[in-house]
Amino acid sequence: MTERKEQLAANLARVEERIVSACAAAGRAREEVTLIVVTKTYPASDVRILHGLGVRQVAENRDQDAAPKAAACTDLSLSWHFVGQLQTNKVRSVASYADVVQSVDRTKLVTALSAAAGRGGRELGCLIQVALDAESGERGARGGVAPDGIEELADAVAAAPGLRLDGLMTVAPLAGPYAGRQRAAFDRLMEFSSRLRGNHPAANMVSAGMSADLEDAIAAGATHVRVGTAVLGVRPGLG
Repeated sequence: MTERKEQLAANLARVEERIVSACAAAGRAREEVTLIVVTKTYPASDVRILHGLGVRQVAENRDQDAAPKAAACTDLSLSWHFVGQLQTNKVRSVASYADVVQSVDRTKLVTALSAAAGRGGRELGCLIQVALDAESGERGARGGVAPDGIEELADAVAAAPGLRLDGLMTVAPLAGPYAGRQRAAFDRLMEFSSRLRGNHPAANMVSAGMSADLEDAIAAGATHVRVGTAVLGVRPGLG
C-alpha cells in the first residue's frame, strides 16, 4: 500500500468512526447517512485511490478542476456532485459530468441546466441551496436562495425537463442569526425540508455538514455530509 493510500485509508476510517458515533448518538442507522468526499484541489489520482477504498460519491466546487478530473475517471463507478456557486456559462460543461448539482439558487440557473441536460440527453439531480444569511429575495454570501424563495425555485426545478428535484443543501453561514450556530442552522434546514416534502415527497435529500460540523448535521437529520479536509488533508494553497 502506498503512503498516500495509507494516509487516505486512515483518514477515511476516522471519518467513518465519527459518522457511526454521530448516528448512534442521534438514534439513526448508519445507512441513513451518505458520505460525499469533496476532492477539490486534489488530483484524479486521489479520486482513484478513494474509489479503491470504497468511496462512490465525490464532489467538486470549480468546473475548471472538476471537468478534467471527471474525464480522467470515466472508467470508475462514481457519482459526481457539483457543490460550488455555478455561473451559467459553466452549465454546459458541468451538466456533461455531474450527476447532482447541489447549488441551484436562481431560476436563470434552472433554465440553463434544463437546456444543457436536454442537449446531453441526461437527467440531473438538483438540490436547492438555502442561504440562511440571506434577506428576502437575496442570495447569500456563499450562494444560495433566501428561505422564502425555496418553494418557487423548487417548483421550477420540478417542472423543468431533464431535471430532478432531490432536496435541499446548505452551508453553515458565517453571518446572520445562525453564524456560529451550526446545529440551529441545520435544524432550520430540516424544517424547510419537511415543508418541501409536503409538495414534493421525493425531494428527501438533505445535504449539510462538512469536516468540522458533520456531527451537528447528522444530529439534525442530514442525509448527506460533504467532507473534504478530514479525508484528504489540509488543502494546498491555490496560487
